[in-house]
Amino acid sequence: MSHDVFFPLPAPLTLAEVASLSGARLAAADDTQLAEYGSRRITGVGTLETAGPDELVFCDTIQFAEKLGTVRAGAVITSDRFSAKAPPGLPLLIAARPAAAFLAVTRTMFPAALKPLSIFGQDGVAPGAQVHPKARLEDGVTVDPGAVIGPGAEIGAGTVVCAGAVIGPNVRIGRNCAIGPGASLIHAFVGNGVIIHGGARIGSDGFGYQPSTRGHAKVPQLGRVVLQDEVEIGANTTIDRGALTDTVIGEGTKIDNLVQIAHNVVTGRHCIIVSQTGISGSTTLGDFVMLGGQVGVVGHCTIGTGAQIAASSNVKGDVPPGVRWGGSPAKPVREWFREVTTLKRLAAASAKRGGNDGEGEGSGE
Repeated sequence: MSHDVFFPLPAPLTLAEVASLSGARLAAADDTQLAEYGSRRITGVGTLETAGPDELVFCDTIQFAEKLGTVRAGAVITSDRFSAKAPPGLPLLIAARPAAAFLAVTRTMFPAALKPLSIFGQDGVAPGAQVHPKARLEDGVTVDPGAVIGPGAEIGAGTVVCAGAVIGPNVRIGRNCAIGPGASLIHAFVGNGVIIHGGARIGSDGFGYQPSTRGHAKVPQLGRVVLQDEVEIGANTTIDRGALTDTVIGEGTKIDNLVQIAHNVVTGRHCIIVSQTGISGSTTLGDFVMLGGQVGVVGHCTIGTGAQIAASSNVKGDVPPGVRWGGSPAKPVREWFREVTTLKRLAAASAKRGGNDGEGEGSGE
């Protein structure tokens, strides 16, 4: 895998350092082999199919284990279960959770891949950036060309505002954040360590109208968006500000690309919300809720702590804590599976009774 185009080449790591970083155990027949393996260096990471002799890979499933015999990588992180499938002479690092161990190494080697960085590649406020004289930036803030920062905005040290981003008046952004290219933040308070990817729209007004026979009167949206510490917002996701109260995204919550979150939504801590999900207004999510891709949630619902909603489901009412629901309308997964199985059986029985209904009709012969 080539990393020299977009991400800096990492400093090589010895396998002894890899073991220390990942918590894995470097397997060896004896102390001599352990010393020899431990001194070997890797310069990157890759897949079982593509990795070269200086790269690290991982294996944690039966399907991957079948490929171990032909791997060309320099070392493999795997579990005791699959270690016997590796060819002789291939250094193995044994871990209870190979994927997590591999991730620890990858994060260390390629920190630049974890969040948006300056497009211009220059520290401080670049030429061409528009920073209002009444904005307050701590030392160590980077602002790219084309970015606009309004009056009264406050931005903490270590934060990067990429090219074309817009930070509205009186917006507050904490330290060590990353605001991706073309993102916009208005009416928002942002904590520390927050990542907002390119094109995200934070703080636009919520969709509120009072219908009447004379038309639809727009309801002023007077609240804010609050993004707590370590939140991540995907590209082109939109989060509307509240009407009279705030829209709040809880600490550590991760939101994918192309998600719509309406006004007054409140999420708990460490939720996962996957792409193309839409959450209607005044919905509350507990801590550690997980919503699969293309989930729709109607307004004024409460989804309990730890609940998981399957992809493409529609939630139309409250969901208890700790459950797994799916379907449209969403219901407990086992009930949903029974319904799908029953319908499948009924359809098969109907087809069997009817034969090839409709085929050959209207031939006129």
